[in-house]
Amino acid sequence: MTVITSTVAPFGELTLQTLAMPADTNSHGDIFGGWLLSQMDLAGSVLARRLSNGRVATVAISEMTFLRPVPVGAVVKCYTSLLETGRTSMRINIEVWIELESSGEWAKVTEGDFVYVAISAEGKTRAVR
Repeated sequence: MTVITSTVAPFGELTLQTLAMPADTNSHGDIFGGWLLSQMDLAGSVLARRLSNGRVATVAISEMTFLRPVPVGAVVKCYTSLLETGRTSMRINIEVWIELESSGEWAKVTEGDFVYVAISAEGKTRAVR
């Protein structure tokens, strides 16, 4: 049975999930924040590419908050939701939840807002379709 410890369930679409592995830990045995950030960026890029029908680049990250450490063996799940679309950009919220291997417990570990810009094959900004 899955137990979600937060009073709030994940918001958005499950876009990426992976396993937290020992190679991605700091000296205390917890997953590096930078590794988690890169997973979030990958998840956001998946949604941004789909929404813009093409190549995108990350241009900003804001409102990043780490709520608790991620242990080795946890299933890391990135949920994405579109917050805003501009002429060439998209602001996407990304929530990261983990499912603990030992108990099946779920917990939200971080979230942040990422901005992606649609770019052409030449690397210039283009309109979001």
